[in-house]
Amino acid sequence: MNPVQVIAIEGLPLIDKGDNLAQLICEAAEKQHTPIQNGDIFVATHVAVSKAEGNVVDLDKVIPSKRAKEIAEKTGKDPALVEVILRESREIVRVRDGVLITESRQGFVCANSGVDRSNIRGERNVAPLPRDPDLSARRIRHGIKKLTGRDVAVIVSDTHGRPFRMGEVNVAVGVSGLKPIRDRR
Repeated sequence: MNPVQVIAIEGLPLIDKGDNLAQLICEAAEKQHTPIQNGDIFVATHVAVSKAEGNVVDLDKVIPSKRAKEIAEKTGKDPALVEVILRESREIVRVRDGVLITESRQGFVCANSGVDRSNIRGERNVAPLPRDPDLSARRIRHGIKKLTGRDVAVIVSDTHGRPFRMGEVNVAVGVSGLKPIRDRR
């Protein structure tokens, strides 16, 4: 039997544009005496990745379209936020009071195209999903390997609610170093 151990990397700062996530992860792991090993799998939230990549939008600089204003009226959401959500979506799946379910540009059906307000400096700033989450995961993975010599995997995650369920799940929106889908053909 192969044991699985989950270890939180603590002591990471709020991430800013240009921060090197691989370096921050390596430094924090070293500081807490949990050295990085071959085969480790790191999970980074999309918000941290988007912020490091500079993919943060100031809603005060967004001019809502007519469509965004109409949807904002139906949902009770900020029209500028709705505009960002629309820009990040392929298709609207559902609109109702307080709810805007879309298919994101990356193909995920989720609330608000994955646009998130949590853990972001500034009252009016939001973080969309990374433009290419698999590439983001690859960059972090290669950065960790360069710094430590260890071969690890990296998952970029987002929290999704589930219809008709209480609670949320984390979904891998980007992966590097492991196969996320098992071929059962």
